[in-house]
Amino acid sequence: MARESPIILYPPQDSLPTPSPFSISFSVASTRLSSQPSFRFYNLFLRFFALIFSFISTITLACPSPQKGNDEPSTFLNYPELMYCFITAMLASIYSAYQLFKGVCDISYRGRFISDKTSDYTSFILDQLVAYLLISSSSVSVLAIDRIVRTSPLRKAVIVSSIMAYIAFFVVAICALLSGYENLLAYKL
Repeated sequence: MARESPIILYPPQDSLPTPSPFSISFSVASTRLSSQPSFRFYNLFLRFFALIFSFISTITLACPSPQKGNDEPSTFLNYPELMYCFITAMLASIYSAYQLFKGVCDISYRGRFISDKTSDYTSFILDQLVAYLLISSSSVSVLAIDRIVRTSPLRKAVIVSSIMAYIAFFVVAICALLSGYENLLAYKL
């Protein structure tokens, strides 16, 4: 006689499976991280300030307030140092506007202009380049300030422009640090 295995009856269980400890920790971590603002919002905020400060630097250098009775020409075109400062501030404004536009599109539409890795690396490199240009232009403008007559409106405009370029340098430098940190986290360099 063939022996049959005994049938053991278990009480009915709920149909809901118990989650594994890995899925619990993962779900808690993902909920916690999604509730905090991401680097993208901080980056967008900083890019906006970089645009504002570099644009103010460009405008104050291009349009100093006129002063009557002054024989010295009140334009930055006569000084090569100030031409460099103007071009640098204008390039920083254009770059900051592009990064701001790209950040808004990335957040609102979840779309990308180019791949993530390429975008992150180019942003990191270009942030460093723009920061270097801004700090060098505010350093060069000190030489031009010494050559300009003390009562000239161009001197005041150059001082304001160099201060705004210096502040824009700090903001872009922080953006470079954040994009480098984000690259480090994302690609495990």
